[in-house]
Amino acid sequence: MVASSMHLAKVADAKLAAKKQRALVAAGAGSDGADAAPAPAFRRADVHSKARGIARATMIMGALFQGVGVVARGIEAGHVPWSTMYEYTITGTWVAVMVFLIVQSRRDVSYLAPGVTGFATLGLGLAMTVLYNQSTGLMPALQSFWLVIHVSIAIIATGILTVGAIATALQLMRDYRDENIAAVPPRGMRRATVRWRNANVRMLKRWTWLEAVPAPARLEALAFRLHAVGFVLWTFTVMAGAVWAEHAWGRYWGWDPKEVWSFVIWVIYAAYLHARTTQGWAGRRSAVVALIGFVALIMNFTVVNLVFQGLHTYSGT
Repeated sequence: MVASSMHLAKVADAKLAAKKQRALVAAGAGSDGADAAPAPAFRRADVHSKARGIARATMIMGALFQGVGVVARGIEAGHVPWSTMYEYTITGTWVAVMVFLIVQSRRDVSYLAPGVTGFATLGLGLAMTVLYNQSTGLMPALQSFWLVIHVSIAIIATGILTVGAIATALQLMRDYRDENIAAVPPRGMRRATVRWRNANVRMLKRWTWLEAVPAPARLEALAFRLHAVGFVLWTFTVMAGAVWAEHAWGRYWGWDPKEVWSFVIWVIYAAYLHARTTQGWAGRRSAVVALIGFVALIMNFTVVNLVFQGLHTYSGT
């Protein structure tokens, strides 16, 4: 009887060992479990972490090299490197990247990196191919310490507003995708409309990269903070420009195209902040106003400088 009990115990242990072996094999492990492979989710997370680290290191190196280039341009020219459109562009794109890196050091905003680096790359490409010019001395109107104060504040404000505009654009894209995917089509919709809507939803579902972007509310909060800081700096830009105009031309305001557009930009961002904080224009409406302000900012740098004739004209520089 004792022998029979020992035999039954051995059979039970063998069955338990076989069950464990099957479980290990199903999990992709070896016979001893020492070679058990990690779950695919852990492997993906590890790969994403390494890729993010490489991207961050590459971006930091790029910012360092670009900063060296900006300093070298200033040394070659013999003055601060933002007296022409070329110099303003290389400095402004570098500031935008630095603003992103500073924000990234405080919170994870890596989802903004493609937009910031894409904008910087496009700006540098245009600077080198279209706006490049040889370094020369400053014209008499620019030989003032206000060049350092006025234009440097404008560059910093532009860099901050650029990052804010990228966050706003992502907010609108994520909001549009979420709303259209989750929307239920109303009854009685025409077949052509239904087909168009279904095709639009299928296209939006392919934008899987937007799933790595935070919810629209979080993006809006981040963009609002950036726009608020940029607006304050742009206010100082307009004020410093008026003081410099009085020193250079004997008047604070002369309805020069550059002055008018700078004030228009200030009004648009002031309207955005006012509507966002007091009128409850949260969501798409305030985001659209913020993007209109950024478009006006780009036009102020390009169209106003190259097309309109005025005391701030940069044509041919």
